[in-house]
Amino acid sequence: MAGAMAESASTMAENGTVGEAQSIEQLRMQCDELAERIEATCRTRGLFVCCAESLTGGLLADAFVRIPGASDVFLGSAVTYAIAAKAHILGVDSGLLEREGAVHPDVAKQMAVGAVAAYSVPAARRGRVLGLSTTGVAGPGPDGDKPAGLVYVGFAVPSPHGLDAQAEELHLAGTREQVRHQVVFRVLESLASRLGI
Repeated sequence: MAGAMAESASTMAENGTVGEAQSIEQLRMQCDELAERIEATCRTRGLFVCCAESLTGGLLADAFVRIPGASDVFLGSAVTYAIAAKAHILGVDSGLLEREGAVHPDVAKQMAVGAVAAYSVPAARRGRVLGLSTTGVAGPGPDGDKPAGLVYVGFAVPSPHGLDAQAEELHLAGTREQVRHQVVFRVLESLASRLGI
């Protein structure tokens, strides 16, 4: 399976999308393997994971909780599908949301930071919580001027100077469900890379 995952990652690196032949079930299997490795690494390093999800609507959380022992590492996920929820629950700048809408790299970064703030309780967890976020257009059609398949994923990772917040832009193809599952795979793949595993 590791060979298939490496081949899939190579294909995505070349064209930015998961091949059409790759089924949702194949993606789930690859996500399970990545989530298991991430959880084991976080457990060893004393790290925790939390999420803020929009277009994935809980699928990213599901990728973690499908793995036995997830509660050692996974803290939870805030599904903030509505724009107002992103501002109210996660503290995303309402001016940014009004200007740019929800599909923007800075929104993804602020969602990840907001998730860390929400889940860094008790204080003993501070500086050990990784925040992940997803926002984008799952399709089937565009959302205003944002095309289907345009997605931003955010990462808020502890550093010596606070949180290092970054966003990655994805351009994905497929049905609505394929896009949503591809996003989960890409977030897990990127987090694994950031953790050096």
